Amino acid sequence: MTKILLAGLVSVVICGLFCTSANAQPFHRLTADDFRGAANSLGEGVAYTNCSIEYRYLARKERDYYVLTFTVRLKMNNDISWIDRRIIRTPELLAEILKHEQGHYNIAYMEQQELLRTVSKTVFYADYQRVAQNIFSRIDAKYQQLNLDYDNDTAHSTNHEQQHSWDVFFQRNLATEYLARD
Repeated sequence: MTKILLAGLVSVVICGLFCTSANAQPFHRLTADDFRGAANSLGEGVAYTNCSIEYRYLARKERDYYVLTFTVRLKMNNDISWIDRRIIRTPELLAEILKHEQGHYNIAYMEQQELLRTVSKTVFYADYQRVAQNIFSRIDAKYQQLNLDYDNDTAHSTNHEQQHSWDVFFQRNLATEYLARD
């Protein structure tokens, strides 16, 4: 019994030495209240979602590698995000717009989760700053392009067939990978 307990303790200590840890906040379902910014005065568009991903890490040197503890925070920038409530006249249109804007948030959330997964699997050495920056830059570029593709494919939510395809994509990806954590 003592040998089994000791073996378990040793494996926990080893994981603590080699594993990179990371943390983040849970998924968020958007509501109209999340959009507090002033609507675009040029009349371009009906809504805008602004999210940012902030990251930081602490590095601790071990023998020939570094253990990094990451915080990757997804922030919905409510005061920049807006919905033009003058254009939205029905609850159905509001629901449609919120669904599209949720897609932009979903993309940011998927980026955050991929960042967390990637850094947690990476072994960092003396060049950890460069490697971490490269990870963040590469993944951010991927999701910036996904955001552009989303708006182009859906024609900013007006192409209902494409919007439905993206909704299915989000539902499948978020349900299997991310929302299971809620």
